[in-house]
Amino acid sequence: MITITIFQNHDQVTGFRCIGHAGYAEYGSDVVCAGVSILVINTINSIEAFSSSSFQLETEEDSGLIDFEFDQSADHNAALLINSMILGLQGIQSDYGNDYIILDFKEV
Repeated sequence: MITITIFQNHDQVTGFRCIGHAGYAEYGSDVVCAGVSILVINTINSIEAFSSSSFQLETEEDSGLIDFEFDQSADHNAALLINSMILGLQGIQSDYGNDYIILDFKEV
């Protein structure tokens, strides 16, 4: 199962932590894992390319860990990209269920 924790301070996202593997299908055929990976990695790349927000990033391939944290408040573009990622992740969760992906929102 993939667990994604979205950290927020009031309505402002401060970062997120994604860990695990969906287990929906065999390695290389897991559309849930692929969808989550694409959304998360593209969001990070887009924030770097299209915003002035800086962030810290930690990854670990074996566990599927992606730990992302803004250094300061996200600018408008970064906040929009993060909200777009969350919308996509909620869509995957709605389509495939909580057996494969869990979204958790945590106030920090």
